[in-house]
Amino acid sequence: METAATPEQKAGQPPAILTALDAVSRPDPYPTYRSIQEGGAFIRCDVGGWVTTMVTGYADCSAAFQSPSFGNGYSAGIHADAHRTPGSTDSGLKSLLRKDPPEHTRLRGLVSRAFTPGVVATLTEEITSLVDTLLDAALAAGEVDLIEAFARPLPLFVICRLLGVPTQDEPVFSEWIVPMVRGLAPDMTLTPEDLRARTEATNAIHDYFRELIAEVRARPRHDLLSQLVAAAQDSDDLPEQEILDLCVLLLVAGFETTVNLIGSGTVALLRNPDQMARLRADPDLVPAAVEEMLRYDPTFPFTVRTALRDTEVNGRSFRRGDGVVLLLAAANRDPDAYREPDRFDVARYADSADVPRHLGLGLGVHYCLGAPLARAEGVIAFRALLARAERITLLDEPSYRTSSWVRAMSHLPLRLSV
Repeated sequence: METAATPEQKAGQPPAILTALDAVSRPDPYPTYRSIQEGGAFIRCDVGGWVTTMVTGYADCSAAFQSPSFGNGYSAGIHADAHRTPGSTDSGLKSLLRKDPPEHTRLRGLVSRAFTPGVVATLTEEITSLVDTLLDAALAAGEVDLIEAFARPLPLFVICRLLGVPTQDEPVFSEWIVPMVRGLAPDMTLTPEDLRARTEATNAIHDYFRELIAEVRARPRHDLLSQLVAAAQDSDDLPEQEILDLCVLLLVAGFETTVNLIGSGTVALLRNPDQMARLRADPDLVPAAVEEMLRYDPTFPFTVRTALRDTEVNGRSFRRGDGVVLLLAAANRDPDAYREPDRFDVARYADSADVPRHLGLGLGVHYCLGAPLARAEGVIAFRALLARAERITLLDEPSYRTSSWVRAMSHLPLRLSV
C-alpha cells in the first residue's frame, strides 16, 4: 500500500502534537489549533520515537472515528500507549475506552442501561432540585467561584447517585479525579509526579470501590454498581477488576464533561452578551445552545486511534499499527464544515438541520456513553442559571488545570445578582 505524502514537522520546531498539547490549558487555544489545521489535513509527528499522524479536519476525523479499520489496538499490542511506564498504575479509565469490538460491545452493554433516556428522565427531578439548592447558596453569597460552587457538585452528585456512592463520601472523589484525568495522557507526556499521583489516586479509589462492592454483594441495591455485581455473579466474563475500572471510568467521564460544559458555556455566554440575551429571551433555545457549547470548546480536544489493518482515510493511506491523533477541537471549528466556525451561536443547531454533528462527545462505537446525562445536566443548569441570575459578571479571567489532554476549567470567579 502506498502512503500519500504527509507534511512533516519542520526542523527546529516542536512537533505539531506537542504544540497542540501545550495549548490545551491556555485561555484560548484555538488560534494554535487553527494554525496547525492550516498546516495540513494530516501532519506526521515524531515525539521521542512515538510516530503518529495528527488529523485536523472535520471530514477526516469523522471518517476515522467511524471506520472499523481504526480502533485502540491494545489487545494486539499495537497501540502507542499499550505498554505503560514501569511502576505506574493504569487508572482504569481506558478499560472501556481501550477496548475494540466485540469486547467493547460487551462492556458497553453492561453500563449503557444506566444512561438510557428513561433513566435520565427519572433523575431530572433530583438534578433540578440540586441545581436550585446550589443556586440558592450561590445567589446568597453574591460572589462565587462557579466551578467550586456549582459546576463540580452537580455532576459529582449525579454520577455518585448512579453508582450508589453515599452522599457523605462524594467530596473525596473530586480529590481523586484530578490526578486520574491528568493521567489520561500518554505516559510519555507525563512527569514522574503525574505518574505517582495517578498511581496513588487509582489505588485509593480501587480500595474504596472494593469495600463498596463487598457491601453490595451482602445487601444488593437498585443502582448501577449492584447491577454490575449481579452480572459478575451470573457470568465468568466480568471479573472484579473490570467492575473497578468501569466505575472509575464512569465517575471521571461523567464528571469532567459536565464541569467543563458549565464552565466553558458560561464563559462563552459572558463573552458574547448578544447570545446570552437571545437565550434569556428564548429559553427554548437552551438545548441547541448546549450543543453549540460542546462544539465550541470541548472537554477532550483530542483522541488517539490506531490502524487495526492497512487502510485509507480520504486518500491518505495508513499501515497496520500506525497511530493517529484526531484533533477534535480543530475539527469542530473547521471552516470547511461550519459557517463562521469561530462564532459562538446559540441557535446554530436550532436554525438548520444541515449543521454537521459536532465531535465534542465523540462519534461511532466510542460515542460518549453519558451523553444524554451530560446534555440533561447542561440544559437544566443553564435554564436555571439564566432564569434566576439577572446579572452575571466575570470578576477575573477563568483559570485552567495544567493538562495536556483534558481542557478542565479550575476557577471561574463570578458575581451573581438577582
